[in-house]
Amino acid sequence: MTAEKPPPFDPLHERDLGAFTGPAIELRNITKSFNGFKAVDDASFEVMPGEILGLLGPNGAGKTTIIHMLVGLTTPTSGSIRMFGLDLAAHRETILGRVNFSSSYVSMPYSLTVAECLKVFARLYNVRRPGPRIDELLATFGMSEVKNKPVRHLSTGQQTRLNLAKAFINEPKILLLDEPTASLDPDIADKTRTLLVQVAEKKRTSILYTSHNMQEMEKISARVVFMHKGKVIATGRPADVVRKFEGHDLEDAFLKVIRGGRA
Repeated sequence: MTAEKPPPFDPLHERDLGAFTGPAIELRNITKSFNGFKAVDDASFEVMPGEILGLLGPNGAGKTTIIHMLVGLTTPTSGSIRMFGLDLAAHRETILGRVNFSSSYVSMPYSLTVAECLKVFARLYNVRRPGPRIDELLATFGMSEVKNKPVRHLSTGQQTRLNLAKAFINEPKILLLDEPTASLDPDIADKTRTLLVQVAEKKRTSILYTSHNMQEMEKISARVVFMHKGKVIATGRPADVVRKFEGHDLEDAFLKVIRGGRA
């Protein structure tokens, strides 16, 4: 009898995710222009499986534009984006099923309750047994008591937590977070940082996030990408970036670049 051939390697299949060693996210020479203005200018970097990468830079540096390109909300003017070794433009639907996104500046449907919102996204991501998963996430983010509360009645911090719960609903292998702890009180912010470190280490989830909290970025990021005026001006461990710009810490290095024109 002829031996059965093993199934082909598929980096998106649960069977093969543990063996996948290439970059989970790979941007090569990405440029995004709006009416002649380059919001992102020839940017290249990668995020490895299980890595937390902080995307650092002032407002208008191009950070959110990059995240929008990674979730398919806008397409690059030039360059390529690969996730799990696959071209995003060619495999968009397949890839994005293993990705999720949160932003403190995106609102959920105001007429739905917290539980209804999460049920909608669970259905979109084909989550099995969504009820227990929703209850688990609501408990994680301290939202169990407002499970049946309409979104329009939530505080700003509660809406941020709802966005975070949504981002974890499908247990993504790539997590894209735009200011994930903005509007959170210190207790929930600390629990969120702890959760991010845990899912990166235990589930090999790749996390790309933006923040203006420099202490937070130094604490949990394995590496940072420093952007300024659409360009990547430094990449490396937080301590390496601090040394590059002769700062005392990441915040000091940030201020030296932005105020002193070191870029």
